[in-house]
Amino acid sequence: MKKSFTLFLLLILNISVSQQDTTNLKEVIVSTSKLEIPFSKNFRTVTVISSNYIKNSPATNVSDLLQEITGIDVRRRGVGGIQGDLYIRGGGFDQTLLLVDGMKMDDVQTGHHTLNMILPLYLIERIEIIKGPAARIFGQNAFNGAINIVTKDVLGEIGKADFRVNEISYGSFEQKNISASTKIITSNVKTLISYSGNRSDGYRHNTDFKKKNYFVKSTIKSNGFPFDIIASFTENKFGANGFYASPSATEQYEETQASLIGLSTSIKSQKFIISPKLYWRRGQDEYIYIRDNPSVYRNLHKTNKVSAELSGSYFSNSGVTGFGIDLSAVNISSNNLGEHDRNTVSAYVDHTFKLFDEKLVVSPGISASYFSDMSFHSFPGIDLGYNLNSSFKLYSNIGKTYRIPTYTDLYYADRTTIGNENLNPESATSTELGFKYDTTNVKITGALFNREAKNIIDYVKENENDLWSAVNIGSLKTTGFELDFRYNFKNQNYFNLGYTNIKDNNYVTNINFSKYSLNSFKHQLVSKLNLSYLKNISHSIVYKYLERSDNSNYSVLDSKIIYKKRLFIYVNNLLDAAYSETNLVPMPGRNFLVGISIGID
Repeated sequence: MKKSFTLFLLLILNISVSQQDTTNLKEVIVSTSKLEIPFSKNFRTVTVISSNYIKNSPATNVSDLLQEITGIDVRRRGVGGIQGDLYIRGGGFDQTLLLVDGMKMDDVQTGHHTLNMILPLYLIERIEIIKGPAARIFGQNAFNGAINIVTKDVLGEIGKADFRVNEISYGSFEQKNISASTKIITSNVKTLISYSGNRSDGYRHNTDFKKKNYFVKSTIKSNGFPFDIIASFTENKFGANGFYASPSATEQYEETQASLIGLSTSIKSQKFIISPKLYWRRGQDEYIYIRDNPSVYRNLHKTNKVSAELSGSYFSNSGVTGFGIDLSAVNISSNNLGEHDRNTVSAYVDHTFKLFDEKLVVSPGISASYFSDMSFHSFPGIDLGYNLNSSFKLYSNIGKTYRIPTYTDLYYADRTTIGNENLNPESATSTELGFKYDTTNVKITGALFNREAKNIIDYVKENENDLWSAVNIGSLKTTGFELDFRYNFKNQNYFNLGYTNIKDNNYVTNINFSKYSLNSFKHQLVSKLNLSYLKNISHSIVYKYLERSDNSNYSVLDSKIIYKKRLFIYVNNLLDAAYSETNLVPMPGRNFLVGISIGID
């Protein structure tokens, strides 16, 4: 660590900061608590990644981008964001909810597929990240937080053709990436059609991949108000050397598909905002234990989710009331997990009071859900905030959250692992106390958090030769704190430094072997420097240090140089560190990507 950190400091000390045409993270509207509240006035730990931030980030995909955010742990398996697990403030990969334009992308099969629906970066307007309990807002699966990917609006002149190649790049391991889009603009319909393809021969045996994404978004004017239709299809095919089984399982192979069709609109008046959504999410996962011999062991899982949501806000003299209802039906068809159906009804209400000349903000609320196979659960909570002055704010929140078992937890069976139909849902009570300090040049945020979880699900065994069995192993108390510092130089150049500490206690100790024994990070340091040379060259450097609970640690330095906002060279793992993020899968050494990126207006 000392050597890597010293090199990082030397890089910073020897770089002069000049002008750069970038934009800071702006105060934007996020839909936390289903209420349209500027995030700087919302008393939760909320991070918004803007489109300008995305353009200047070294990241080439969403998985890499999220690793730049304090408190987020994306445990990747190789390059290109082909497969990774998403964590917020520790916990499990099944405990973080991902949304696209407010539509929930949870997968009833397994949390391993949370990131399957990830879109190319050029399609994303912003990413909203809510840390801490979010079940009161979004229902179950938002155990530790939620991430909402907001796609770009379709813009353009009527009748004007706009076809462009958005990105072409080439890099290490024979990485080849291409994306293109076109727009069709009429007086009543605005449509964007996009395609992206990524492939690589792999950085070691059986790590090749092919990835395709098709995306369509239309904004249609009807009876005076617009509604949006989005459709997306992502297909991943990849060698999975050691991805899920032991490191000796070198011939694993997987193909996944993720589809989304969604319809949404918003109806506004002086006192009401009504936002209905209707969407269908489909998933497919084919797993082969020995790539060239599927007959040895093969799983095929197909999942479907149809959901109808109606959320709204009512503005009155007493404050703002949020309300909504969500109806969903899911099913799975699998040669391993069987045939299962689940219907869910969820409803929520919360109200925001602003007292003492809006210095004190109080937002209590509750969400309740009925699961046809898991009965009834409720998620109450309350947020408190106090504005000491225009620059300094204090906030606190407490909330209850649940996670029901996935079908993998309940029914999976192979030669080494067996599920458990009698599992109980995980539950937790989370609390948070934080502050926000915001001036023109300096932004500082900090938070203390505590999560007391019960009925944690893990895979355990008594003897080495036994099967891994899914069980509710007991309780877990997680405490920690976050600090994030940002300094803005002239012309919107900036330096950012974030640190997160996590400590897990009260984990059951009378189990001989635990498959997913706590391996959240103890220490995480993330730093980013954005700067420019002359007029046309911008440079972004990201340094990441992480130490896990098993005392393993690593440092990674990424760098990206952009010429005239289009030509770029990206170097990942500049220091050529040897490390793994999950399941002893080694990450690639130093690698690069060069190309041209135009994006979408």
